[in-house]
Amino acid sequence: MSNALSDKAELPPAAVDPEVAEAHDRKWTPKKILGWGAVALLGAVAWSVIAIGRGETINAIWFVFAAVCTYLIAFRFYAKYIERKVAKPDDTRATPAEYNENGKDFMPTDRRVLFGHHFAAIAGAGPLVGPVLAAQMGYLPGTIWIIVGVVLAGAVQDYLVMFFSMRRGGRSLGQMAREELGVIGGTAALIATLTIMIIITAILALVVVNALGASPWGVYSVGLTLPIALFMGVYLRFIRPGKVMEVSVIGFVLLMFAIISGRWVAESAWGASFFHLDRTTIAWMIIIYGFIAAVLPVWLLLAPRDYLSTFMKIGVIALLAVGIIVVHPTINVPAFSEFASRDDGPVVAGSLFPFLFVTIACGALSGFHALISSGTTPKLVEKERQTRFLGYGGMLMESFVAIMALVAALVIDRGVYFAMNASPAATQGTIEGAVAFVNQLGLSGVHLTPDMLSELARNVGEESIVSRTGGAPTLAVGIAHVLHQWFGGTALMGFWYHFAIMFEALFILTAVDAGTRVARFMLQDTIGNFVPKFKDTSWTVGAWICTAIMVAGWGYILVLGVTDPLGGINTFFPLFGIANQLLAVIALAVVMAIIAKRGNFKHLWVVVVPLGFAAVVTVTASIFKIFSPVPAVGYWAQHNAFKEALAAGKTSFGTAKNVEAMEAVVRNTTVQGTLSVVFVVLTLIVLVAAIIVTVRAAMGHRGGNTEDPRIESKIFAPAGLVPTPMEKELEAQWAQVREPVPAGRGH
Repeated sequence: MSNALSDKAELPPAAVDPEVAEAHDRKWTPKKILGWGAVALLGAVAWSVIAIGRGETINAIWFVFAAVCTYLIAFRFYAKYIERKVAKPDDTRATPAEYNENGKDFMPTDRRVLFGHHFAAIAGAGPLVGPVLAAQMGYLPGTIWIIVGVVLAGAVQDYLVMFFSMRRGGRSLGQMAREELGVIGGTAALIATLTIMIIITAILALVVVNALGASPWGVYSVGLTLPIALFMGVYLRFIRPGKVMEVSVIGFVLLMFAIISGRWVAESAWGASFFHLDRTTIAWMIIIYGFIAAVLPVWLLLAPRDYLSTFMKIGVIALLAVGIIVVHPTINVPAFSEFASRDDGPVVAGSLFPFLFVTIACGALSGFHALISSGTTPKLVEKERQTRFLGYGGMLMESFVAIMALVAALVIDRGVYFAMNASPAATQGTIEGAVAFVNQLGLSGVHLTPDMLSELARNVGEESIVSRTGGAPTLAVGIAHVLHQWFGGTALMGFWYHFAIMFEALFILTAVDAGTRVARFMLQDTIGNFVPKFKDTSWTVGAWICTAIMVAGWGYILVLGVTDPLGGINTFFPLFGIANQLLAVIALAVVMAIIAKRGNFKHLWVVVVPLGFAAVVTVTASIFKIFSPVPAVGYWAQHNAFKEALAAGKTSFGTAKNVEAMEAVVRNTTVQGTLSVVFVVLTLIVLVAAIIVTVRAAMGHRGGNTEDPRIESKIFAPAGLVPTPMEKELEAQWAQVREPVPAGRGH
């Protein structure tokens, strides 16, 4: 907002009259009634087919309809209820983006552009990987948790954390916890946030490693996206400033070239040799990349790749959804599989409760989002009412990504699914070993043959698909399975597979470097309490030191995962899920305390319900991982079993075939078990502190108001994706007084 405009004597209203908007919102016309009635009916039919039908197969199309209809109803009614009764936004009040505008961290950003930035930041590997791994338990549990969980928990957290952070000048979750919960609760939250971030970033990187290991086509194509992103950054900064759509088209064309030329390179002798890298080498390359990307200027790499990845994310998921509607593939997986009630699943160990709810983290509920919804996005929001669209709506979009990932895993052959997701130790990494392993599982209707695996690998342009753990390769196979039936047939399966791999890698690498950057800011703030110079984020030495510390932390966990003989993703992902959900407990606890200090106890249940469920699930899962005597489930049970085997002089034990592998298990379980204890203890401290604050508030001791002082807004912007008639009228009034905006502003 320019000073010239803000100094004008007469400006149109900064917001639509709330009473008029409310009256329009509550007015029900026959057209609206018929429309919402149709949405509700279609959703009810889809849910009935999914939840009640027990035929041999189920059509995947019903998952798309059930998800979309539920999201539409939740956004229109439940999110609106939260807005009216809990958040209570005021668009006549200036946001931090307006009153602190500096053209860098604080800047009013068009809600549509900001939605893309926010979605790119929150949507990492979680919604892609978790649902794929949880498909082991059947189609119904995961579907219910992803859709119902996001409506009542995940989207609520993202929305309210964003809103309350915005009211507090865009403060981070740790800063909010310190202000609302006191020194003990705030310090525990700060330590928990930093350590959990290390685990989350490591597992995100591990998924990329598993997707690209021994895949020349994938390594080449994903590697080529880096110079493409750098070119886009330079193009936007110096060549054609502000031409976002122009550079996006160029980027998309270059991406397509990267995928198509990848096949030529992979099939050449030099390409197959040069780009055929083992997983450990790729891990070290990602560690180096993570450091460089996190210290480079945002405009040079992160921002252009955000554009690229957002287009790819939403475009690919929408393409998959349409493909499912057109192809309508059938699902042969039972509603509840043989492993739903067992703790010896070959993909993820542990029974449905509590492990389904921590395996599917992002997509239903994700604590990682609270770090983006506080301290980052709130600094860019133009108007308070936009937070419903950005926070609640953005999380619904991620949930849809998770549902599409689940369906992609369900439509492929069950035998192939288990061959791809079982650890190398279980399958010996060979087709023969995978066939023998899967067929001895005793799965109903499953008979895997060597030809099925070799033919599929050949069709997707890979040497092997056996034990390609991590979820990303399985999702890529599922996407290729659907889309090749719509476009191109078997001849294009390889293109669709590597298109999906690159889409996933872009998806995840965005979260890796963005997560590293956020973690660096958090560490700088923490050290800055003792050495004030570190609080200056523009200080190069401090930025490099803190980045190196955080990269060393997640890089160490990544290397442990890559070298884990039990299958890194199989043993580390539960820790990722638990850590992520514990972070969600911390975020919801802080929100509960804020609402209680506002005196709004009548509607406190909106947060207490998801907080209570998440706390019970994650604490129970932590107890299982710490105290379970079953080695496949408990970290310390597994640790002691392998330690005793080594002491007894054994040279192999379980799936570890040599002493070095056994020692790796002992080392990894020490790290995993210790972190499990630290995470749950810190979270319980924060939760108890929040409960104490809430109880004190109920007794009348609410403390001071931690919101920034109210400042009158002097700008206007619509609240949702599409302006209402009243907002269009107000936009027209502002257009008459608004001065020309310089090219590139807002981007």
